[in-house]
Amino acid sequence: MTISLSFPGRIAQGLTKFAFAKAIAARSGRAVAVLVALSLVTSGCANRVQDVLKPLAVTPTGTSHVTMLVATTRKPSDDPGKLFTGDRGTAISLNSVDVSIPPDRNRKIGEVQWPSRMPPNPQKEFAVTQVAKVQSEGQAFDWYRKNRNSKHQVVIFVHGFNNTYADAVFRFAQIVHDSGTDAAPILFTWPSRGRVFDYLYDKESANYSRRALEDLILQAVKSPDVSDVTILAHSMGGWLAAEALRGVAMREKSIPAKVKNVVLASPDIDIDVFRRQFTEMGPKRPHFVILTSTRDKALEVSSWLSGGVSRVGGSDLRPYAPLLDQLGVSVIDTSAIATNDPLGHNAFADSPEIVRLLGRRLAGQSLEGGKASFADEIGMTAANFAGSAARVAVAAPVAVISPEAREILKRELSSDDGKIVDGQISY
Repeated sequence: MTISLSFPGRIAQGLTKFAFAKAIAARSGRAVAVLVALSLVTSGCANRVQDVLKPLAVTPTGTSHVTMLVATTRKPSDDPGKLFTGDRGTAISLNSVDVSIPPDRNRKIGEVQWPSRMPPNPQKEFAVTQVAKVQSEGQAFDWYRKNRNSKHQVVIFVHGFNNTYADAVFRFAQIVHDSGTDAAPILFTWPSRGRVFDYLYDKESANYSRRALEDLILQAVKSPDVSDVTILAHSMGGWLAAEALRGVAMREKSIPAKVKNVVLASPDIDIDVFRRQFTEMGPKRPHFVILTSTRDKALEVSSWLSGGVSRVGGSDLRPYAPLLDQLGVSVIDTSAIATNDPLGHNAFADSPEIVRLLGRRLAGQSLEGGKASFADEIGMTAANFAGSAARVAVAAPVAVISPEAREILKRELSSDDGKIVDGQISY
């Protein structure tokens, strides 16, 4: 079998699939190998049981429960066990979803126990117990009131690339349960097709969903039952969250004070684009925490697909940490953390150490600790933390950056006054 492919400046005709793959591999090396690995890692998802969102007939006992508000820009599905597809909808849909989580003795922290058959066994597997439409803004405010904690905190989670609706629901339920947070959980799920080779479709779907996430953030801060909003975003969802915050700042002239914290886990954001997003949010920004890893293979592929530009979540930001700290950005290097994900991209959710650390942030506690080790930060000893090498990256000396570079970086990230200096306007 042959295919005809168009390349810049020439036409490749009569090229076999094998020859094409070999040619691409020769050009891209490690990135393609990682892409193939990513495909193999996620191929098991295709064999998962479907219709897992169909509620159980009887509410189980002896299990934990997470009730979340789910907002989505996905197209609704006629299948009650699926609820929404990976296609783009024409409206924002809201549902309240209850998820049952097996007793701790039957599971490991950081893992989602996906149903092996339907109906699931709630003693050993995640299960949905109730799904209800939220029909109006009044009902949304009622949900905030019913599910608020004593500090009136909410956490909005934005998932990343290659997630179905069910993937996002179960993963967020796991994060909420394992982190121990009692903040009201809100999931924003955008139209990802849940397929590894639909990266560009997913990226455009995130773009499509920016305004909807802006509206959700503004709706949350309007509620009198919400005083503290934390946004937790993973991978491509980090780009979407940053874009939405930038849009909120432009619409409202500043980001509302109720939005206090933003946690970007392995953010799949072009490092130059993030600088512009951060600047355009204005001077009144929430506190940012960025979880990075130089061993994140998924972000290696993203960098390759994006023209070789480094991603924020895959970069070593430690040399810049003191400057970033002055601007309200904390950096946590998770490169040495053991994770169940062979690509090193999901440590924020499947590493018990990171999940517990997130729980501190979601509870409104600081993650900073000067030169303390990561183990000290989460109240653990080095003996029960493999390697204890992940660290809060505020220990890197600012002297490693020249005074000129420090001044330029600080000016670029802290202001956008449009002055002409030496024939140039800072951008």
